[in-house]
Amino acid sequence: MIISGDGLYLVAGLALLLGAVLPRLLRRYAVSAPMAFVAAGLLLGLGVDRSHLSPMIEPELTKHLAELTVIVALMGVGLAIDRPISLLTWSVTWRLLFVAMPAGIAALTGVGWLLGLAPATALLLAAVLAPTDPVLASDVQVEGPTTGEDAELDEEDEVRFALTSEAGLNDGMAAPFVYLAVFIATKSFTPWQWVAWDIVGKSVIGVAVGFGAGWLLGRMTFSAPAKSLRLSESREPILALAMTVGVYGLTQVLHGYGFIAVFVAALTLRSVESKHDFHAELHDFIGELEHILTWGILLLLGAAVTAGLLKPLTPAGAALGVLLVLVVRPVIGWLSLARSEMLASERWATAAFGVRGVSSVYYLAAVGVHFRDDLPWLWATLGFTVILSVALHGIAATPVMRFLERRGRVRG
Repeated sequence: MIISGDGLYLVAGLALLLGAVLPRLLRRYAVSAPMAFVAAGLLLGLGVDRSHLSPMIEPELTKHLAELTVIVALMGVGLAIDRPISLLTWSVTWRLLFVAMPAGIAALTGVGWLLGLAPATALLLAAVLAPTDPVLASDVQVEGPTTGEDAELDEEDEVRFALTSEAGLNDGMAAPFVYLAVFIATKSFTPWQWVAWDIVGKSVIGVAVGFGAGWLLGRMTFSAPAKSLRLSESREPILALAMTVGVYGLTQVLHGYGFIAVFVAALTLRSVESKHDFHAELHDFIGELEHILTWGILLLLGAAVTAGLLKPLTPAGAALGVLLVLVVRPVIGWLSLARSEMLASERWATAAFGVRGVSSVYYLAAVGVHFRDDLPWLWATLGFTVILSVALHGIAATPVMRFLERRGRVRG
């Protein structure tokens, strides 16, 4: 039976209701809300017209929906972090970003090449799967900003902080490696130009725009000379969305990395009057919007699987997904945190919970046109890896975090 257009509204309403109820119902069990939404999408795909459910058929829609979801999540993640950014206090973050992520990309690229993939295809797959997800990893991230006059802004939970701050930055930092794969595939690779512009130049623009916009918005929000000019007096949730898309759009127009800019802008805004309740209000609104967008992405992913997304999957693709989730990320992440102040159990937890998800969907939708011959296989491998990550990490998150809580190093 194929559901009509009007029937889709009923399905959408039931899905949103499910999303409002599931997180509370599943809090005590080893089943995460993302897992339930993927399953709901699988069932949804059985009853609707599946001719347009493939991300290969609607790449622009897929790209922009995933893009919006990621930038909204990045704003929420930036507002949630209490710890001011610095070289020393963010040391675990820098290890994960500058050691674990490039090493993981290199390792997965090498394995893909050994399995018979073209170098550019192997690198692209490794790069799009490199960023850990700020959208799907809420069970292992910080819960939100600590506000109020008596608030103690001391991020003691090193595991949650590491995973949150890493996810906030590595979405943008994966971009140079994605572009490198495109340059190799199109035979337009110029090493010095790639290093100077795609690694350094675009990153500097992203950081500069993010810092400048965050500082300016912070001044307007908390320090404007006239009360009527202070944005915090309006309490309008639309401000959070305007900040998010505005900062991202400006950075993209300037050819910088918008993902980096949005996260840096949120961190900078958060540092201004860091105990003000307005941060919590912005974060709450962003969180609700993020959940709605995430539910939509996961429902569509599940429906796309029902429509045949995984049919081109090969044993090599499945092996790459399993290796990334169970071996490459955990081992390289654990090694990158060697001699840090983390306990061994915290290092393993931080290394293991590198959830893959929406940002990977964005990158493949954005550049897949350059890999037409391998595109069905790439989408199948990506879909398999994301679902595997959502399932395994969703099952493991609750018991692992409870174990760390009992050891007194993680806050519940």
